[in-house]
Amino acid sequence: MSKGILVFARNNTQIDYLKQAYFLAIKAKELLNLPTTVVTDSLDYLKKSYPDYNKVFDKVISIVWKHEDLINEYTVLSKTENHSLRTYRDGTIVKKKLYFKNETRSVAYDVTPYDETLLLDSDILLLDNLYLNCFTQPNDFLIYDKAYDIAGFREKSQFDFISNQGVKFYWATVIFFRKTYENKIFFDLVQHIQENWRHYKRVFQIEKNLYRNDFVFSIAIHIMNGYQEGSFSHAMPGKLFYTTDKDICYAFDNESVLFLLEKEKYVGEYTLSRWKNNSIHVMNKFSYNRCIDKVING
Repeated sequence: MSKGILVFARNNTQIDYLKQAYFLAIKAKELLNLPTTVVTDSLDYLKKSYPDYNKVFDKVISIVWKHEDLINEYTVLSKTENHSLRTYRDGTIVKKKLYFKNETRSVAYDVTPYDETLLLDSDILLLDNLYLNCFTQPNDFLIYDKAYDIAGFREKSQFDFISNQGVKFYWATVIFFRKTYENKIFFDLVQHIQENWRHYKRVFQIEKNLYRNDFVFSIAIHIMNGYQEGSFSHAMPGKLFYTTDKDICYAFDNESVLFLLEKEKYVGEYTLSRWKNNSIHVMNKFSYNRCIDKVING
């Protein structure tokens, strides 16, 4: 059976997600010995900015989101409800409003070239080979239902449930799935929820305006389980660790990364911390890309 990593990378005006995907593919080959397929709507930019891309990526899939009416709806909604706009931070002080192009993940099952797929956010920094365990275990769909903020002090109850009505929260950041009939039904359901997001947002009483894959995947899992606790999904191996965009990724090497972690109760001050031998979700896109530049450019 074919195995590989799938990553979606759609740039906005200030964040180069393709750079993150490019670096992820390098690390995946080094640590996991797995090929990486990137899905992007910026093929020309990829060819121009990363001329050796065909040596780094196994496949490049150029995609235009097929539901143009949905994009238009989001564009209209963003003016009043901010469905497509989100606040990006670069530490505790700097913040910017940029478009968040995250709606293509729902087609992962349809576009993946692999029988067994590890679906990763582009800002996952691989520092170990833990995810190889996905391919040797018997369950066909894996996802994290918990994640751990390495700063330790921040409120995280928002990640327990998608709303006060108690639907369990799942992280769409890292997912493993096999090409099965049941998983095809699941991803079709994800697309259905996305296409009818206004309806499902009301039904599940989600107050946040930003469209999130975490919410959509959580609702789909809830439905697949018969609207109750069930066994459709199983836990990813190990733990999902993260730093928020209020932290700053300062530097990294093959084994570790230096973070400036937000200091509790002291805005603009940070604690230097070294993180080692565990892959981590780096939410500060600006600082992460600066660190990647240092590595790629020597």
